[in-house]
Amino acid sequence: MQARHRRKPLRPGRPHEQFTVAIAIMAVIMSGGMLSGLLTSVVVPDPTSAARSTTRSGDPSNTTRMDNRRRITGDITPKSVVASPTGTVIANNMMYSHSSTLYDAETLELIETVPDAVDLAEYGFDDRAGTTTGAPVEAVFTPDGRYAYVSQYSLHGPGAGAPATDDCRNGDAIGDSAVFRLDVERGQWDQVIEVGTVPKFISLSPDGSLALVSNWCDESVSVLDLAAGEEIREIPVDSAPRGSVILPDNRTAYVTAMYADELFRIDLVTGESEMVLETGRKPRHLLLSPDASRMYLTESGSDHLVELDADTAEVLRVAGTGREPRTMAISPDGLALYVVNYYANTVSKFDTETMEEIQVVEVGQNPIGITYEPTQRRIWVANYAGSIDVFDDTTRAEEMM
Repeated sequence: MQARHRRKPLRPGRPHEQFTVAIAIMAVIMSGGMLSGLLTSVVVPDPTSAARSTTRSGDPSNTTRMDNRRRITGDITPKSVVASPTGTVIANNMMYSHSSTLYDAETLELIETVPDAVDLAEYGFDDRAGTTTGAPVEAVFTPDGRYAYVSQYSLHGPGAGAPATDDCRNGDAIGDSAVFRLDVERGQWDQVIEVGTVPKFISLSPDGSLALVSNWCDESVSVLDLAAGEEIREIPVDSAPRGSVILPDNRTAYVTAMYADELFRIDLVTGESEMVLETGRKPRHLLLSPDASRMYLTESGSDHLVELDADTAEVLRVAGTGREPRTMAISPDGLALYVVNYYANTVSKFDTETMEEIQVVEVGQNPIGITYEPTQRRIWVANYAGSIDVFDDTTRAEEMM
């Protein structure tokens, strides 16, 4: 397929209405006992584990185990959690909390709550003056940790289009959305880049020059030139694009089409896209190994973790997971893979040398995001119902007995 190039403006349109899906999901969250205190709290439910040795930073990650859980709560509904390389962690709280929250990776303390409200006229959209709110979904940090690019599920405010929902029921009437850039040190948005409708996952090229954004309801991905701060290309894929990775050549990428059960390879320069694999049900997240030789895929509808050759997209190995695996994280040494199991309320840790599940830990309700924080060797888990669990991952396996 050849690329379509869309440069339509952020649409003026219908008055804003409440999301019907947001109301339904919020009702589920609230009925599940979401914690909504105004202050961040940290809980250590297993005080005996704190006495175990957690300082051996040189141990291979497939020989250690997650331990010493702390729980962060507050006015959060985290859809995702992402660690920077420099000791900051961001959680993105969708339209239920209308914020992104920043944490200190060492102390676990809340640094900043950043509301998702902007005046688009201040970012070059002169016909959209007034307060517009977003709905932070996913984030990616620049290699130096200075900025975080955050996808906004939809925009609500002057000139907004019809409400966005995951079933895309309002079709072309849905307003275009955007990616906001966060200046991490200042805790403020400093750039808005227009993308398609209902953007979700965002990935960055290894050289930091391009970003790739999956437009869920447009069945496409947006290629962003980050130096110029604009979308330069829109590439068609198939129904419900979600996860993506960009290879070290900074132009070849893979994207999952979640409702089509397909994996696409795309060329970010020419805009060509090719379906390279029919997957199991609901392929969701993609992740590269540190050396970029392997690619990992979660099949949410099949409860599978799939290892692929990153050059050819050939399936190498398949492992079973918990109920509905979603997001993954990988250790810097590439020896351990961490998978959230949304309906099981667990995280599975896999040894990538054997593809065996070597640990399962319980977490909060509906774990949906996960990240490996490298400065402290900790695993952060975003529980959609209103908490973040943080685990050390330095305790030797034999000490867990």
